[in-house]
Amino acid sequence: MTDLEAFALELATVAADVSLPHFRTDVSEINKAEPGSFDPVTEADQAAERALRAAIKARYPDHGIIGEEYGEENPDAEYVWILDPIDGTRAFISGLPLWTNLISLRHKGVPVIGVVGQPYIGEVFIGGPSGAWLVTRDGKAAIRTRKCAEVSQVVAATTDPDIFCGEDRQSWDRLKAAVRLARYGCDGYAYAMVAAGRIDVVLESELKVWDWSAVMPLVKAAGGDFTGWDGQMPTAADGRVLAVGNPALRDPILALLKV
Repeated sequence: MTDLEAFALELATVAADVSLPHFRTDVSEINKAEPGSFDPVTEADQAAERALRAAIKARYPDHGIIGEEYGEENPDAEYVWILDPIDGTRAFISGLPLWTNLISLRHKGVPVIGVVGQPYIGEVFIGGPSGAWLVTRDGKAAIRTRKCAEVSQVVAATTDPDIFCGEDRQSWDRLKAAVRLARYGCDGYAYAMVAAGRIDVVLESELKVWDWSAVMPLVKAAGGDFTGWDGQMPTAADGRVLAVGNPALRDPILALLKV
């Protein structure tokens, strides 16, 4: 494991140590969405990101940082850490252990290391140059996607079908009708299950760069593929992403989306 991968695991511990004590407590929350919508942020989100930023600056002061809660610092640096301190805040405040700490390292614009940590369960998934791994209290084990090759046998996931609007919703409905099973509400944890060989496809839209940067290298290091809906690398301007466990599924599913 490279030094940067090892440091990413250290950051997972930092995020867990700060966020987990707030879970299933009466942690305060603020709705940062427009009236009529709900997009919560809690002290756990903010405290975890502050701790992550402090740890990065102490170890790698020349690296940039992009975080959901506190914005950008040196975003054009060669190395940039991208942070979603608690992905799935709605699950967090509901007491559901499907939220995660998302930590990514981008090199020259491309995410190359990704960490998905679930502190309550005690799981950390990491993907990078050394491969894809699940780290638990019992040790570290390599993980791989599964090679489901038939769309009709796919287990698919999205956080919430209501995130899809207009033609995007029609695309999701076609995919859902074509697969064996669809599951909802897992946020970033669904991509960890792709890497671990339990889910075959995740389709989402309206994502921000901190929502997908950690899961992209994890899925790819485990043997899968991760693209935008156009088949290219996702961009900050277009939050539509597709993760597939078997790269052979990518083109048939992209074709379904465009019908």
